[in-house]
Amino acid sequence: MRPVSLVLFLTFTLLAFNAGHILPGVAEGESREQKVWARAGSSAVLPCHLSPRKMWKQLPDKTSVLWKRHGGSAHQEPHMVLEVGCSGLRKTALPMRRRVSVQDSALRSGNFSLRINPVRSEDAGLYEAQVAYNTEVQSCQVELGVITVTLSPPSPVVENEPFLLSCNSSHRASLVETCWFHNGRLVPTSGTFCSLHGALSILRPTMSDAGSWRCQLRYSDNEIISATYNLQVLGFDGPTNPVVYAAAGSAADLPCTLSYLPSGFGINAVTAHWSRLAGGHLQDWGTSQNSSSRSFPFHLPAVGPGDAGQYRCAVSVGSKTISRDVTLAVVTVTPSIQGPVSEGSRLLLICSLTHPRGHERFQWKHLDSAPTNSKLAVATSRNLKGHRPQMGPTLEIPQVSQKDTGTWECSVYGPEGRLGAVEYGLQITGAQVSSPPTIFSGQVTFGLTLTLFLLLTVCVLALALQKRARPPAFPALEGMAAVTVPRKKEMEENQKEKIQQTEC
Repeated sequence: MRPVSLVLFLTFTLLAFNAGHILPGVAEGESREQKVWARAGSSAVLPCHLSPRKMWKQLPDKTSVLWKRHGGSAHQEPHMVLEVGCSGLRKTALPMRRRVSVQDSALRSGNFSLRINPVRSEDAGLYEAQVAYNTEVQSCQVELGVITVTLSPPSPVVENEPFLLSCNSSHRASLVETCWFHNGRLVPTSGTFCSLHGALSILRPTMSDAGSWRCQLRYSDNEIISATYNLQVLGFDGPTNPVVYAAAGSAADLPCTLSYLPSGFGINAVTAHWSRLAGGHLQDWGTSQNSSSRSFPFHLPAVGPGDAGQYRCAVSVGSKTISRDVTLAVVTVTPSIQGPVSEGSRLLLICSLTHPRGHERFQWKHLDSAPTNSKLAVATSRNLKGHRPQMGPTLEIPQVSQKDTGTWECSVYGPEGRLGAVEYGLQITGAQVSSPPTIFSGQVTFGLTLTLFLLLTVCVLALALQKRARPPAFPALEGMAAVTVPRKKEMEENQKEKIQQTEC
């Protein structure tokens, strides 16, 4: 039993030792070649590492790594790609200089993977790594396949200008089928999309065509390969035919914003130019070397019905010019009575739009006139509770009263929400904008009455005092009157005495 146990122990020990030294590519005479696919322009990692069951501490300091590439022809000798000597000295093939590397920190951990960045279509082929330490040499083989997505004409793709996307790979089998996916959805080869020998042609690209495009190649040996390409379309942000709504008399800004910065495509010369489709030239910007901006708005300080219409923004980016039409719609209010309105009269306010699209809705609303006094504000807010928003372009007030004074707002709504608004100030002849409270009015009346009464009393007293202080005009007559009065009294008394004596 002991010889058998010893043989089994040695057998398992040898298997474990060999397993710890096996690298991808060679396994006891059986080929374990790996295959890695990468898109041209991206990065690729060719894996090569020792088995994790090996003790990394046993790996000596003096370890060398040699990556070679086998030529396309069977008779062509392999040539060096990257070599790291025992001293750390590196050698790189001239065609792949600065594109291939291995991580120094990973070498002591048994990771000898080769990184290629960026990958080119001519990099496809069979690669082999040889790792030498002590007296042993281990190797691994990795085949790199390259799939290429080509854009013609080259980037940037300009809106409404046709382009071609082609897809091919280094696989040697015959191609059977090519499928294209846009943002995860299969693209039918009809309408604006045409497929010719695996290539996809888009006749009139729009901003919606931007995003992720994936080509899927299926070969006769059932090999399926795919690659993704992120397509950027140089156009304008926002809707295709934008409409700007502005109230008559207000300012308006017409948008003209590119989807990307021109500098992102290596373009440093940009020129923008605005014109009105109905006729005259409006403004021309010479913005050469302005690659840091992608917005070129047109500002109108005060718009009127005559400014409504279509405007065109043309932007020259390098040798290509793209343009977009912008419509300016002006919202106006037309009253049936011009100027101040008499109280009790009938008034119509008509809200109109210069360029309706057929789905607009109108809403009238009475706004607060915003008085400065807080008590007046309370009274006004209570007074406005009777006004509810009214739908329709025409607002009818059968009998204008003081509560209708103030600002009326006409808002225009569409499927996307509120589009714009215009305000109209209503003034009534002989009416105050905000009537004071009843209590305040009674206090004023009482104060005025009291003041008049006091003034009248003061006037009467003044006249009385003035009359008493005035000197007599005929002093002699007043003296005679004063003397005559007592004598008359004496005569009356004597007559009374005589009557009494006679009776006796």
